[in-house]
Amino acid sequence: MKRKIAAIFAADIAGYSRLVAEDEEETLRRLASYREVVDDFIAKAGGRIFNTAGDAVLAEFPSAVDAVRCAIDIQESLRTRNMAYPPSRQMSFRIGITIGDVVERDGDLLGDGVNIAARLEGLAEVGGICVSRAVHEQVANKLSVQFADIGAQEVKNIPTPVHAYMVAMRREDGSYNTPQVKKITGKAAPAPNWMWPLVVGVVSVVAIAVGGFLYFTKLETTKAPSAAAATAPSPASSPTPSAAAAAAPSPSSTMAAKAPMPMPTPSASPMAGKFPADSVPFINERVRNYLAGDYSAAGDYKAFALNVGGFTGAALNQLNEEAARNAALDQCQKRADAAQSPRRCELYAVGNNVVYTHGKPPMPQQPFVRHDAMTERAFASKDFPMVRDPAKVRLENIFVPAAKSRSVALGPGGQYFMVMGASSADDAARRSLESCGAIAGVACMVVAVDDNFVVPIPTLLRITGFFHAASNASIVADARDEVVRKLADGMGWNAVAVGTAGRPGLGLKAADEQTAVNSALADCAKRDSDCHVIAIGPFTVGPIN
Repeated sequence: MKRKIAAIFAADIAGYSRLVAEDEEETLRRLASYREVVDDFIAKAGGRIFNTAGDAVLAEFPSAVDAVRCAIDIQESLRTRNMAYPPSRQMSFRIGITIGDVVERDGDLLGDGVNIAARLEGLAEVGGICVSRAVHEQVANKLSVQFADIGAQEVKNIPTPVHAYMVAMRREDGSYNTPQVKKITGKAAPAPNWMWPLVVGVVSVVAIAVGGFLYFTKLETTKAPSAAAATAPSPASSPTPSAAAAAAPSPSSTMAAKAPMPMPTPSASPMAGKFPADSVPFINERVRNYLAGDYSAAGDYKAFALNVGGFTGAALNQLNEEAARNAALDQCQKRADAAQSPRRCELYAVGNNVVYTHGKPPMPQQPFVRHDAMTERAFASKDFPMVRDPAKVRLENIFVPAAKSRSVALGPGGQYFMVMGASSADDAARRSLESCGAIAGVACMVVAVDDNFVVPIPTLLRITGFFHAASNASIVADARDEVVRKLADGMGWNAVAVGTAGRPGLGLKAADEQTAVNSALADCAKRDSDCHVIAIGPFTVGPIN
């Protein structure tokens, strides 16, 4: 037997038994696919898998830095793959890493190092990573990784507590989540200082419940009974934070209270007026119908929350306005967090009054989509314009296999937003434009619907941005209005070229990209010199590097 010090990596799938029970064949198929990803990352990082059992993986690495970097890559890659599935069917790993003294026997590794890594994996969040103090000390100053110290943890079959740290996983927008610090599991001890606030909180909740019961009992003597909460459409599964179809609200019947809440006065009356459901952005038609019907008709106290990704939460017939606000926000944020949406939920309405401060997102002129057989072609993630390779991978893994109707909108700064599983192509286009516009701060453009690009995608030159002839500085000022007028129809392939004096040449309604480019250059050469193409279709273009 050979002893050595190694970084030990332990991973398994959270809720694997439930996934198998619900759909064994599909779960096993996806496990094989996910294991290919895990095994590939481990091999590329210089690791060695020394044991597997069902959904579990044990591997050794030459350094803690390699192990943690590999774990982060695995979790980020699998998170992207999971976005194609509803939360209940997502397959997420927990990963634990430690440095320890292990014994090698016939290629297998044994010892406390392996056991501790397995226990750390059990402490990790779903889709997260938990490491020992030894790993934290090795990695903290070598990788751009944030940690949350969860203190000394007493774990099964390990005689001394293990000091552990959670790795903060990066979201799509570059920010980091805050790991949920788990309580230290130890032996029985005297009641801690936080026990009294807990007792006070319990008493407060009981007082609220009793008060609410008495209040509603009194109301029953003066008017006909009414439902405690309206029935809403059942939640719809949503793919992702930045790529999500709205979830229909199901009003919460629970209320979290930090302190006793004042009772509503019996004289309170429903707010006057009808809720403006038609103007609410980001949501699907099912949620809109719910807002126009059940929500609008309900009395005080109620609230509605949403986020840019289309996730929503609603609360009806709460004890007071604060309770309605809290319940709607909490429901919305839980749905967004479950789908790993990076966007925070905000209150849109309290009662029938809109309190959303951002107004309507910027939108382009209608029609949002104009189908043209000359320019439409099959969607290909590798050709999606103005985004980096990770975004193209995400489009391939999430958008391509998703259910119809689906749409992707693109912003002039490379922002993009996907909507999948919409009731119609028009609904998908509208919602993708609304969410993209809210993120970009300017109007976006629908680039793809279902299986096709619906705008011309240049291939002869590199796409650099959106083309707006009216403000393009390359075109001489007195010629811009004419270019705008001639391009107004927008059908077929169109190209714009300019020369040294800024005099434009146009190639209009061509059957293919090359013909449009040649026509634009020839037209420009009639009135200027050293002509070059500056726009093809809706995009500005430049030389391919």
